[in-house]
Amino acid sequence: MATALWIAHVHVTDAEAYGRYAKEAGPAIAAHGGVFLARGGRYVQLEGNDRARNVVARFPNLEKAVECYNSAAYQAALAHAKGASVRDLMVVEEVE
Repeated sequence: MATALWIAHVHVTDAEAYGRYAKEAGPAIAAHGGVFLARGGRYVQLEGNDRARNVVARFPNLEKAVECYNSAAYQAALAHAKGASVRDLMVVEEVE
């Protein structure tokens, strides 16, 4: 089964609230086998909408990533991000 990448592009509008999200989201992601590959580091925007925070996490498979998103722990963390950011989030399977 192919691993999957959770990819988020974020514009933070309330750093304090978003910090609470990040603090809680990390353990929720790890609990579902997610491992961060990139988390707000340097980047170069080549096309599309520029969002200064970019996050990539690898999960064992697509289903685990979606299970994480729908989990109570992640949804509790996500409540802090709502209204504190503009986000695009997707999960895509990696090529085997």
